[in-house]
Amino acid sequence: MPIQELGHAGLWVEDLDAMRGFYTEMLGLTVTDEDPEKGIVFMSARPEEEHHELVIARGRTAPRDVKLVQQISFRVDTVESLLEFHRRFQDAGVEVQQEVTHGNAFGIYFWDPEGNRIEVYVRIPKDVRQPFRKDLNLDQSLEDVLAEADRMLAEGGETYGVAGGIRGPAQAGPGTVG
Repeated sequence: MPIQELGHAGLWVEDLDAMRGFYTEMLGLTVTDEDPEKGIVFMSARPEEEHHELVIARGRTAPRDVKLVQQISFRVDTVESLLEFHRRFQDAGVEVQQEVTHGNAFGIYFWDPEGNRIEVYVRIPKDVRQPFRKDLNLDQSLEDVLAEADRMLAEGGETYGVAGGIRGPAQAGPGTVG
């Protein structure tokens, strides 16, 4: 009786309206149900298949500098879609931690309005031992992104380069890799 897939993730939040807006407007999730009185919103990228993949609920009690979530990742369909998110985040001033190749995926790690680390990624049809993580410049053409990722994979060398370490938004000091 193996687990088939992750069903959904939930976050405690301070500002339900701001977080609802971020996930619907910036990431394009659909609100499938909500109860403003109880302070809970259910959202899905595939509402016809999955009622909710993300739940946000009022009730966060930890300060923003406390790390609660390592990451929540949303898969997109193509590299072109990932590049669209790159441009959308730039235009909206979303704080991006790192844009990377994992060899078997390209991803953008960024912070939601309450400092949770989120990723949008696209699968790449390659079998690459993990962890593999190198900075990838998404400010270039699709062809150049693919060529740069292939070059870095072929180079080998250090396979887990983290620009600025793993840390929350606007925090000073050295980060740690977890």
